[in-house]
Amino acid sequence: MDSYSLIDIINRFFLVYACTIFLSYFTVALMSVLELKKYLNKNRNFDYTSMLGFHKLPSVSIIAPAYNEEKTIIENIKCLLNIKYQDFEIIIVNDGSKDSSLEIIKEYFSLVKVDLIYQGTIPTKPIRGIYKSTNISYTHLTIVDKENGGKADALNVGVNLSQKDLFLAIDVDCIIEPDAVLKMVKPFIEERHTEVIASGGVIRVANSCEIVNGRVDKVHFPKNIWARFQVLEYFRAFTLGRMAWARINGLLIISGAFGLFSRKRAVAVGGYDTNTVGEDLELVVRMRRYMHEVEKKKYKVAFIPDPLCWTEVPESYKILSRQRNRWTRGGIETIQKHKKMFLNPEYGLIGMVSFPYWVLFEWLAPIIEIIGIGYVIFMTIFNILSFKMFITMFGFVFSFALLYSFFAILYEAYTYNKYQGIGYLLNAFVIAILEMIFYQPLNMIFSLSGNIDTFFGGKKKGWGEMTRKGFNNTST
Repeated sequence: MDSYSLIDIINRFFLVYACTIFLSYFTVALMSVLELKKYLNKNRNFDYTSMLGFHKLPSVSIIAPAYNEEKTIIENIKCLLNIKYQDFEIIIVNDGSKDSSLEIIKEYFSLVKVDLIYQGTIPTKPIRGIYKSTNISYTHLTIVDKENGGKADALNVGVNLSQKDLFLAIDVDCIIEPDAVLKMVKPFIEERHTEVIASGGVIRVANSCEIVNGRVDKVHFPKNIWARFQVLEYFRAFTLGRMAWARINGLLIISGAFGLFSRKRAVAVGGYDTNTVGEDLELVVRMRRYMHEVEKKKYKVAFIPDPLCWTEVPESYKILSRQRNRWTRGGIETIQKHKKMFLNPEYGLIGMVSFPYWVLFEWLAPIIEIIGIGYVIFMTIFNILSFKMFITMFGFVFSFALLYSFFAILYEAYTYNKYQGIGYLLNAFVIAILEMIFYQPLNMIFSLSGNIDTFFGGKKKGWGEMTRKGFNNTST
């Protein structure tokens, strides 16, 4: 085989891989549009408050791990207390915070230490104390103080303490809409012949928004450039991503910031895995695997496209790089742990489509991009690069990615229109262009660093410190 035939094979590989990605993105976008249209037609005129009169709504525990959250903790708990639901409790798990989070909560909510029955079904770090409020307005609020063990360990403590049917795992820094739990619960009660084991919802960026009494009062496009990039990422991931996978019941991930789970089945699989930093992805995959291997029933992981949860995203290169590094490591750990599912027909569509897609286009895509860049450099050095073909391919890739982002922006404006005004749209289009030039290459580097940390001796176990600025809060 001469060098030019080898080069031809490599060129064909990159071409086929790129075309496959484009085709998959187009298919995902189309399925998302169809599913979102179906959802909106079905629920546009539905009065969710009418569900409060239902006699058999499942009970819900809201579990929020907290670590060094003193800047936002009170506002976030107040937000959780404002939700509309019948039978629910709120469990805040202080995971050995080093700041004054616990003291602030104790003082604000008039907490006292109590003796409650705690059954450690799932092994966790030791509990230091359980607190309840002396104020009758907060009877459904429980605060747990424990030794530091990480987010997964803190969630397991909440699952152990909970006695409800379902649990909502939420980042304590998130702001959720008052009817969020009603919307998340709806799939659990309307599916008659299919077991719903979990449901997820859309996450939106709260940076620069105005928060009043624990609610998002005014939505603003973030001022910070890093946050703006992430707004577009979230549009693509949720509006044009997870909606499609939910349509074919192939969703593998529910955001760790906001997900509702069957407590019975979460306990059956052993709760969250404390040995991974991608506990949200890993739990969903493990629960799906359990349903195939043990219960062997028809089941579903649902997704709600309404913007129900608002979160603060990183506003600095340093914090963002840590987050994306962690996401990559978590994905790789889940793939390694459940590699049996890869192209295994025993797991149906999950094994034959969802899991392979995650491996080939979520995990490997940044690595192949790096290899492709190195290949172009090699070809240039040895003067065997066809610049005409390179420019053509580059233009096609750039244009497709840009149009995909433009479509996500316009489709979000058409459906939910949380960010309003022509000025916003123009800003968003400019950010989409800048994202392709600057942000996407950085994301590739972040992913590569996660791979290096995983495979080449520098593997990290922790999350890394995630410093937050706090919201623009106003109380009345």
